[in-house]
Order: sequence, then structure tokens, then C-alpha cells
Amino acid sequence: MTNEFNSRKAPALILLAAALAAAPALVSAQVSLGTVVDMAQRNSSTVKLAQADVQKATAALAQTHDAYIPNFGIGSTIGYSHGFPTGQPSVGNASMQSLVLSYSQRQYVKAANAGLAAANLGLKDACEQVALDASNAYIELDTVNRELEAAQQQEAFANRLSTIEQERSEAGVDPLSDLLQAQLTAAQLKLKRLHLETRAGVLAKQLAALTGMPTGSITPDDASIPEIPSVTAEEKPRGLPAIDSAFALAHSKQIQAKGDDLLWRRPQIGFGATYNYDSNELNDYAKFYAPGTFTPNNVSFGLQINVPFFDFALRAKARQSAADALRAKVEAEQAQRQNDVHIAELTGSLRELDTLAEIARLKQQIADEQLHSVMAQLELGNGSGSGPGSVPQLTPKAEQLARIDERQKFQDSLDAALELSKARLGLLRALGHMEDWLHELHAK
Repeated sequence: MTNEFNSRKAPALILLAAALAAAPALVSAQVSLGTVVDMAQRNSSTVKLAQADVQKATAALAQTHDAYIPNFGIGSTIGYSHGFPTGQPSVGNASMQSLVLSYSQRQYVKAANAGLAAANLGLKDACEQVALDASNAYIELDTVNRELEAAQQQEAFANRLSTIEQERSEAGVDPLSDLLQAQLTAAQLKLKRLHLETRAGVLAKQLAALTGMPTGSITPDDASIPEIPSVTAEEKPRGLPAIDSAFALAHSKQIQAKGDDLLWRRPQIGFGATYNYDSNELNDYAKFYAPGTFTPNNVSFGLQINVPFFDFALRAKARQSAADALRAKVEAEQAQRQNDVHIAELTGSLRELDTLAEIARLKQQIADEQLHSVMAQLELGNGSGSGPGSVPQLTPKAEQLARIDERQKFQDSLDAALELSKARLGLLRALGHMEDWLHELHAK
């Protein structure tokens, strides 16, 4: 997933990032969820590390292929010697070496290919995880902002209720305990508002860390949040990139172990060539040979065949590689089992959260209807008259209580919907369907 980012959006993202970075920290602008996810993926250190792993795996693959390409080097060993020469009087030399036949090298090439596949899957997993983190933070901040607005309204209603109770208490209509209860309600709602403000600040900081933008510069746009694709555990998982990467890495180590095993079992053939330009100016090299036999230009080339017989170090290395491969395979299988358990847990939670969200919606609708009923009775009267056994006429106190209750049920509904959204996104991730969510974001 090296090129997963939408290149067509890159100029717009760069301009947006520059504009937000240049703006004061207190100035915020609505930014879509899709844009935030793209910015988070570009800014993420986890993604950058995964990209570095891909580059490293690509270089490792090139290195295994390049073993068959002759290398070329030049040098010089100029020096003075007295008496019988201990080395060639070389003014300049050039050498070339390459691998011709190696049963192990074939396996190393296959292992490097599998390693590159594992690195690419790791990059895809990093991008999906960042997308999930950014989506959760964005959706939660949008929810908290809406809850904060409702909490501010609640607090205003509670203050109005305290004022009404103060007047009724002074008039001797209600006992002092009702006034104290109204003041307690106002204090509790103030605390709740402060808690929501703190949570909004933390989420804003989290989004800033994810995207690299100034804190508070991003305001969620509720219209940019698409409906989360509905998936269930009954659907066949597409494969989680992290688990696929683990199995690809285990496969790479298995092939590597096979190559190490062949290294002490099979012969290896290499090619080499050397050219030397020799000089007799600083040495008495020529006098030790027959006259006329010294020549400045010398070339040698040939094949080097290595047939291993006893090499316990290579055998031990092969056993070590086999143990590493076995460990990688077991770890991949363990990750697969843990993900299966996670899917089962998310599925059970999703059913419960779906029901809780429905209950919260119904309670909010009931509270809204009760508020309308209270408002109608305050405006038109309850129609029961003033005789014995009639229902007492509602007071402004009842209106404030109904408004506070309706706002509370509204916030409860938002909370339930948020938890449901997080569970759905988590299940998408566990089932390997995050690409569906990213497609929804880019199509929004």
C-alpha cells in the first residue's frame, strides 16, 4: 500500500495544511473527515516507519538479485620492497566478481520477495490503523461538541429552575429542600459541562497530533461523516493486513531457513576476473625471473567452485534460522486466533450497543413528547378544572425540569450512537473491511 494515498488530493491537502498552520491556533475551520484521515496518514510516524520498512525490504530484494551482477572495483598497491618481493608491484588493478550458481541464493531471492510483500502489508495495516484512530477521534469530537451545546442549554435551564425555586421558597410555596435540590442539579450539570469541555480539548489535541495541525484548528463537519458500512461476523473476513503481514513474514523466514540449510548441502560457483598493471620501478622484481619474462599487463579470470563437506557453523546457522521461522509462524497463528476472539467480542458488543442505541433513541423521543405536552398544558391549561380531585395546573418549574430531562436524553442518545459507531468501525477493522470505510470517506 505504498501508493495508497490519493495523489489527486495532494495539492489541496498541502494548501489546506499550509493555511491551517499559518492561521492562529484559536481560529478553527470545518474540515471534512476524509481530509482529516488523509492528513493523518501523511503525518503519521507509524506510516513513515512502515514506508521505511518497505524501502528496506525493496533494497534487500535488490541486493539478493545483484549477487548475480558482476561487481567492479579498481585500486592500487604501490610500495617499496627490498630483497625477494613479497607481493606484486602493482601500480593499478581492477577486479570483478559475481555469483554464477547458488541453490541458496534462489531461496534468498524468494525470501526477499516474501519480505517485501510483508512490508507492504505492514504499511497497509499502518494506514488503516491511522484511519481508524483519526475517524474515532473525529466522530467523538463531533459528538462531544453536540453534547456540549446541549449541556450548556441544560445548565441554563437548571439556573432558571434555581431562580424559580428561590422565588417559590421565599414565597413559602415550596420547601427549602426543593431549592437545594435545584441548586444541586445546577452544580451537577456545570460539572458535566466542564467534563465535556475537557474531553473536547483532549480530542482536539489528539486530532492535532494525528494531523500535524495546530490544536483547535479543526472543527468537525457532521455532514462529512458517512454512514458506517454494515458488516457482521457471519461475513467471510477479507484478511487483516497485520495478520497477512505476519504470515508473509513467517513464510519469508521459512524460505530463508531453507536457503541456509542448502548453503552447507549444495555447491556454489562464482566467477572472478582480475587485471594488474605492474611496474618494476620501486622493486627488483624482474631480476628474480628470466630476462624478458616480466610484463606490466597481467590478467586472470576463472570460476571458483566451493563444495562444502564439514561446516558446523553453517549447519548451526541453518538450525537457528529454522527456529526463527517456526517462532514467526506460531506468532502469526496466535495473532489470527486473537483476532478471531476479538471479532466474537465485537459482535456480541455490537448487538448490545445496537439495542442500547435504540432504547436511548426511544427515551429521547419520549422525553421530547413529554416536553411538548408540558408546554401545551402551560399554554392552554390541563383542562381538568379546579374542583376536588382535579390535576393541579403545571408551573414553570415543570417546564424547566422537562427541558433538562429532554436534553439529558438527547445526550444519552448521542453517547449510545457514538459507542455503536466505534464498535462498527472496530468490527470493520477486525474483518479486514477498512477499505470500504476509506472508499466511503473519499466518495463523501
